[in-house]
Formats: sequence, structure tokens, C-alpha cells
Amino acid sequence: MNLYLIQHGTATSKDEDPDRPLTEAGEDETNRMALYLSLHTDVRPHKIFHSGKLRARQTAEILAEALNPGGGVEAADGLSPSDDPNAWADKLKDKKNDLMLVGHLPYLSRLTSLLITEDPDKFVVNFRNSGVVCLYRIENAFWCVNWVLLPELVG
Repeated sequence: MNLYLIQHGTATSKDEDPDRPLTEAGEDETNRMALYLSLHTDVRPHKIFHSGKLRARQTAEILAEALNPGGGVEAADGLSPSDDPNAWADKLKDKKNDLMLVGHLPYLSRLTSLLITEDPDKFVVNFRNSGVVCLYRIENAFWCVNWVLLPELVG
């Protein structure tokens, strides 16, 4: 199983807009990433989950438009910046299909660390807005970093 973890695209500051939508640059980098994934990779998640925050939803919708996940796009609990990563680590144990999670820091970093080292406080990978970290589950038990793709590498 592949798990694709994406930090939302670059968003406005709280001072500019308290809802924090994607900036024009955030939309552009997410669109470029989505297009690259659809044309040059075998990334085809069954479903895309996002935190429900506007910037994550917008990022997930852009990705879904290019990747056409069979299970669609859905807001999910437990993906907000300071949520406990144990809830999703437990949910993933029974999942067989590839999934994509669109969320925030420090949550994504903590989930990655928990899955790989069993310690959410160990730093494993550096996330970047609109970047993709692909984790792979080996033999339904152990996770490893399969690859990382940053927006500046896709055009």
C-alpha cells in the first residue's frame, strides 16, 4: 500500500484572510504537481482525505481533478495541525488501497515519524507546500519512505 502525504499548497496569512485560502502561487504549484503526477507517475489513490480546512480542501480538489480517485475526496477528522497522529496510524492498519492525505504541519511530520519510527517526535522528513511524500507499507506492517517529490522539481 502507498500512502501519499501532501502538505496543502501555499496559503494566505491569517491577517490577509482568516479562512486562509490558497494563494495564486499555491494554486499554481498544486496544479503543476497534480499535472505531473497524472502524466508522469503511477500515483492513483483510491481516495483523497483532507482536514476540512479551506486550504487543504482546495489542494485536495485540485489533486482529485487530475488523479480521479475512485473513492472521491472527503474531509476527515484527525488531520488538523495539532491532532494526534495515532488515530490515523490505527486507521491505516486495515487499509489495502492506496490513499492520499492532504493536511498540515506539524501533523504530517508527526504521522510520518510515528509510522516509520513509532515515535511521532523523531524528525524523519521535511515537508514542503504542495510536495508529496510517498510512504510504502511493507508486508502490512512496516512503513518506509518510498519517494519525495517537491513542486520545484516538476516545472
